[in-house]
Amino acid sequence: MLTDFKGADHVYIACGYTDLRRGIDGLASLVQQQFQLDPFSNTLFLFCGRRRDRIKGLYWEGNGFILLYKRLESGSFQWPRNDTEARELSTQQYRWLMEGLSVEQPKAHRPVEGLSMK
Repeated sequence: MLTDFKGADHVYIACGYTDLRRGIDGLASLVQQQFQLDPFSNTLFLFCGRRRDRIKGLYWEGNGFILLYKRLESGSFQWPRNDTEARELSTQQYRWLMEGLSVEQPKAHRPVEGLSMK
C-alpha cells in the first residue's frame, strides 16, 4: 500500500532521524510544531528511524488518521540525514525512495524553469 500510495496531494519526508516509538499524536504534533505544516491536509508525511530499514507514514483520511508502517526485510531506505526539516517530494522522488534509491538522483534530468521565446 505504501509503495503505490496515490491518495495524497503532497508527500513530505522528515529528514534526519525520527523516534519511531511515536504514535499518531506524537507524529501529528511533530508535523505541526516543528515543521509548521498542517497534519489535517491531504498530505502523506513520512518518518524514518536510525536503522533506515523502517518508516512510518501519517495520513489524514478526512475523519481520522492512518498510521502506516513499513519494515524492509533486507536493505535500507536512502533517507536524507543532513537536515532536520521536512522536504516535499515529487511523485518521481517518492517512487525512487520506495524503490530504495536516493531522492536526489545525480543523473536525473532536472526541470527547466523560466524559459521564454522572445
